[in-house]
Formats: sequence, C-alpha cells, structure tokens
Amino acid sequence: MAKLHFYYATMNAGKSTLLLQAAYNYRERGMHAEILVAELDDRAGKGVVSSRIGLASEAVTFGSDSDLLVLVRELNDRSTIDCLLVDEVHFVKAEHVWQLARVVDELGVPVMAYGLRSDFKGELFPASRELFVLADEIREVRTICHCGRKATMVVRLDDGGNVLLDGPQIVVGGNDRYVSYCRVHWKEKTGRV
Repeated sequence: MAKLHFYYATMNAGKSTLLLQAAYNYRERGMHAEILVAELDDRAGKGVVSSRIGLASEAVTFGSDSDLLVLVRELNDRSTIDCLLVDEVHFVKAEHVWQLARVVDELGVPVMAYGLRSDFKGELFPASRELFVLADEIREVRTICHCGRKATMVVRLDDGGNVLLDGPQIVVGGNDRYVSYCRVHWKEKTGRV
C-alpha cells in the first residue's frame, strides 16, 4: 500500500543524501524512482539534486503553477514509477502537498518528501505544515548544533555573515546563507525569547 512519507530536519542534516540513497536503492533493484525538485532550486544546476558529500542525480523540475498530480500521471504513463522522491519539499505550495497525497491515493505511487520543518524565523513552511497533517509516516532527520545538542532551528545570514531577522520566507541558499542551531543558540543568535 502506497504512503506519503515526510522526512524533515534543519539545514545540513543529510536529507538530500537520504533521498539520493533511496533513489539508488530503488534503481539497484531494477525499479523506477522518479525525483522531483522545484525549479527555483538551481543550486546544483537546473534539474539536479545534489548533496554536500558529492552525490547527485538528475531530477524533473516543476514550477509553482504545476499540478503535481498531472505531472506525475504523465511521467507514470511513460514509465511506471515505483517511488516518487521530492527534494526540498518546503519550497512547494500547500496545494502541491495535497496533489502529492492524491498521487499516493489515486495512482498508488509511494511519495517520499524531504524538507525543512521551519524557516529562519521559527515558523512552519506552508508545505511542511500540510505534510504534518497529511503524511502517513513522519520522520525526523537529526543534526547537531555546534554545542552538541540536537539542532532544530536555522538562522539566515546576509552576505556579511550577520543574522537576518526579516525577509521573504524562501531564499535559496546553502552553508553560505544558513546555519543550524539548537533552540538555545537560535534564541541567542536571533534575540528572540
């Protein structure tokens, strides 16, 4: 029975590495694992998912106006999909999450979505909130703060390395732009109580 899975964490926890490993495991067994990524995430190149440890794979991109049920149905008609993997799922709209749930329910395709729980302000991403509501399986991917505690929060940095407290919820970036902290150090860095 197909399920909607949500793997969440903060930055640098290895979510993309886990996604690429899952894709490899499916492909190694002769199965078709399709990878999707929002077109706005072009850090590794358009239509590429990569990890900090050097793994990479091609992916199908989609835009903010895409209907993921329609897209996956078309891809599945070309070649049966055994598992759909979605990287950086926090970049999608809440309605996309409902479409992913329909992929599971109507097409019988398992969906494994990987993304952040919350943004640099400590607020849930709309897609993450929907996944917490709709996902059949929810798993935290853990990483650590510099102090050794579990990192659950992230700060956004400007070009000078200063902590930003305001701005748009979604700004694509990596280690140069985001740092993961435990709640104690996040509060210290942001001045929020």
